[in-house]
Amino acid sequence: MEYFQEHPGIRVALLVSNKADAGALEIARSFGVPTHTINRNSFYQTTELLEVLRMHDIHFIALAGFLWLVPAYLVQAYPQRIVNIHPALIPKFCGKGMFGHHVHEAVKAAGETESGMTIHFVNEHYDEGDIILQVRTPLSPDDDAHRIAAKVLQLEHAYFAKTIEQILQNNQDAGA
Repeated sequence: MEYFQEHPGIRVALLVSNKADAGALEIARSFGVPTHTINRNSFYQTTELLEVLRMHDIHFIALAGFLWLVPAYLVQAYPQRIVNIHPALIPKFCGKGMFGHHVHEAVKAAGETESGMTIHFVNEHYDEGDIILQVRTPLSPDDDAHRIAAKVLQLEHAYFAKTIEQILQNNQDAGA
């Protein structure tokens, strides 16, 4: 929201959360961005969210910290227009259950010499959509899971909004 706050052609038009107490909801309100909270049943059993997205004229979805599998109806309504960020280098350390500290602990346990983040399009499977960008960071044998997480988070902050901007500008240039 901060990155796009003064952008001439891109705006954050809605923040959706599955947690009513998520701090992001209050941040969105402070930026004047409308919010909507969903629950698991409505997300999977109805198309209520799709109706809300259409009501807010949403053309692109960026996921961040959203752990539920995106249902087919939503992927089909937004083909190649939903992106997610993953705190590892896909295809390693991804899939159901691989999020947050679990990823970084697995990277450490495997003795990896590098980690990073992946930005990818979302499909109907966990972390299997087309990769848009991967950025790597070297790891030291002394890095614990917390240090790995901090290194990856720096990459996420440096690249996620910029990558979204590039995708949206490329789509505008292509007439999409």
